[in-house]
Amino acid sequence: MRFAAALHPFRAGFSPFCLLSALSVTLAAAIAIGCGTSGGTGTQLSGNTSVVVLASSTANDQISAFNTTLSSLTLTSQSGAKVTVFSTPQSAEYIHLNGSVEPLTTVSIPQGVYTSATATLGAVGTPSYPVCVGLEADGTLLTNGTIGSYAQPPVVTVNLPAPITVSGTAMGLELNLQVSKSVSSFSCVPPTNGAASITPTFNLTPVVIAAQPTNSTNGMATGLDGLIASVGTGGTSFSVTGADGPTWQVSSNSSTVFQGVTGASQLATGMPVDMDVAIQADGSLLATRIAVYDTNVTNLTFVKGPLMQVAGSQPTLFSLMVEHGGLLLGGLGSSPSPFNFGSTVFQISGQLSNVQSLPFTISFTAANRVDGQNVFISTHALTISGGPAYEPATTMTLIPQTIDGTVSAVSSSGSFTAYTVTLAPYDLFTDLAVQAGQTTLLKTPNNVVVYVDNTTQLLNTTPAAVGSVLRFNGLIFNDKGTLRMDCAWINDGVTE
Repeated sequence: MRFAAALHPFRAGFSPFCLLSALSVTLAAAIAIGCGTSGGTGTQLSGNTSVVVLASSTANDQISAFNTTLSSLTLTSQSGAKVTVFSTPQSAEYIHLNGSVEPLTTVSIPQGVYTSATATLGAVGTPSYPVCVGLEADGTLLTNGTIGSYAQPPVVTVNLPAPITVSGTAMGLELNLQVSKSVSSFSCVPPTNGAASITPTFNLTPVVIAAQPTNSTNGMATGLDGLIASVGTGGTSFSVTGADGPTWQVSSNSSTVFQGVTGASQLATGMPVDMDVAIQADGSLLATRIAVYDTNVTNLTFVKGPLMQVAGSQPTLFSLMVEHGGLLLGGLGSSPSPFNFGSTVFQISGQLSNVQSLPFTISFTAANRVDGQNVFISTHALTISGGPAYEPATTMTLIPQTIDGTVSAVSSSGSFTAYTVTLAPYDLFTDLAVQAGQTTLLKTPNNVVVYVDNTTQLLNTTPAAVGSVLRFNGLIFNDKGTLRMDCAWINDGVTE
């Protein structure tokens, strides 16, 4: 019963939520409005454009969750006219969107040039503080949602790197949380209350929608998770309540790839879905992939986030609840969630199509799962149970995640280029690998070997070479003690 005792000491003294005062913000913007021409190109601007507002973030691996809510967003034209983009609160969890995008809402905006904007952050509900995970000096697990306090008076900064023109039928507008600039230097060990000053800082940039989107820079959003709220006739159109706040109206067609179900006709209200969607020319969302990891909707609860603590002596674990939905756990924010995996079905996400081509044997089982891996867990428990039983996990699916690290070696392996990436000491793989009460599974927990082939999206402007700091996204496997990633995309890194 050693693990049961070890599970309980995690520091739960944080307050996952904090009522934020409304934050008034001036966004230095240049987005087009009204009639006229665009940037001297002679293009006539008239009518409205369908604009998909996208949430994203740029972060290293210090913070494990960061929920925030925008209550409103208003644009002001160069003539002084104001346009309300939205006045219904839009919430998102930004850390799982590190390098990815998630639609918040779709709005119709007059074409032309906007010179400024005002946003309000907080207000409705109780948005949570950033959450970090680590080990205390005595080796017990720490999760701490109060790593600092918001600047007084509360301040939000939104930067526009360059003027933005709104024109055409549809486009995206990306609101990217700059996490390192939003939270000042801190240590994820006690005492942390008040040690950091939180000043949310965003970049606002345009996204040109490609005819066939392929990645986050041209209209593709991957790994959207939520519960089906309603289904249209035949299942080809449906709405999804996102696991971190947004609601999406989605359609499918004959090209949509289904995983876990045979087709659109099997989709049902209450079913959990993991989706990739492409923004269309009219601003609507078309699902390119729909995965259902658990088809039983009865008393369903799901949790998505990294494994934090797995026992070596019994089949119990803690997972950080970064996103969640269903019967239990509502309103708890980003906090640790316990499960028993004695009879769990272990699965691997089908988001990446080349896993069978990897130069190593892929595996995700009860025997080789490891702290730090990102998972989607489903359960049908009726109540939250105490240890050592906890809630029985029905399924546990390995899903993609983003790491930030320094390339320390480059080699070739078959058709793949292999990058050895060294992680910071605060990365979850590095920090959690030495916990007491569990079997140490990793030989070098501060290294991940990243496999890149012609399916990998190369979004980085900094070359991938020894010494480069980059972000890598993909499935991370524990291969006999070595961490290996099947890489979906590479992007510029964040200072560690």
